[in-house]
Amino acid sequence: MRLVIAEKPSVAQSIAAVLGAKSRHDGYLEGSGYIVSWCFGHLAELADAAVYNADDAKWTLAALPIIPISFRFIVRSEKQKQFDILRELVRREYGRHPQVLRLEAAGPGVTELVLREF
Repeated sequence: MRLVIAEKPSVAQSIAAVLGAKSRHDGYLEGSGYIVSWCFGHLAELADAAVYNADDAKWTLAALPIIPISFRFIVRSEKQKQFDILRELVRREYGRHPQVLRLEAAGPGVTELVLREF
């Protein structure tokens, strides 16, 4: 199976129609050797500064730059279900380390953070 992840459900439906993925499942479509799933905008976001250090909850200009040793990300509760579906699909189809997974980069490092979580 080849896994295709689109940026939103409407794009996934268009791709699935072309690829022949007609079988509907919770969070994805499947068929003709393809699994087509989707995101809802940014499924994962970089954590706020306070997550790294409570003292940074109310930062000042003088405290900048705030650069953590390693970046963390969060998944909002309304997006957690689809995130979990995607993580399971990636692990099911590619194991712990996907061979090929292309995401729209939301900024430097964000794509790598999401891939590490999968």
